[in-house]
Amino acid sequence: MYNPRVSNCSPDRAAMATALRDLLVAAGLDVERADLQGTPERVARLWTESFLGGYSADPAQILGDPVEGEAETDLVVVREIPCHGLCPHHLLPWTGSATVAYMPRAKLVGFGRLADLVHCYTRRPTLQERAANDISESLITHLGARGSACVITATHNCLSVPDDKHETRVVTVSYRGELRERSDLQAQLYR
Repeated sequence: MYNPRVSNCSPDRAAMATALRDLLVAAGLDVERADLQGTPERVARLWTESFLGGYSADPAQILGDPVEGEAETDLVVVREIPCHGLCPHHLLPWTGSATVAYMPRAKLVGFGRLADLVHCYTRRPTLQERAANDISESLITHLGARGSACVITATHNCLSVPDDKHETRVVTVSYRGELRERSDLQAQLYR
């Protein structure tokens, strides 16, 4: 069975700034130039908050305060949750949106919690496919959903920067539980 990855990643912002300064120097740039002053610190802050911030979130805690709800609901879908991640192969960002769905058993979670769950798994260096799988699996594991799905559509800078494939979009889909077998409910994700 698939096991979502949880990490105790704790970024050292000062060490990151030093490493970024070294990278700029290794690239032959003058880090004392006016437009580069403060860049290592700015990049370290951005990375800590935007590209590594998901590591400080706990999916069990995000989904841990459910509301006893309408067990008869077939499907809950939240569309177009903005998200971004970092390609672990090139360390370039990808941006897009996620659609998250689940089949509740007896517990419902606030819609904002689903956005928090998406950010938990996308704000880290990860494959888009892995993020979709982690999100789907967390809904089964931590919410007790009967079924779940995550569809992420994104544009990857690792595709667009080297080859100018600016319009290339990548779509990943992950189904878990009963939703794997329910093509009627899967179709609702795309309506």
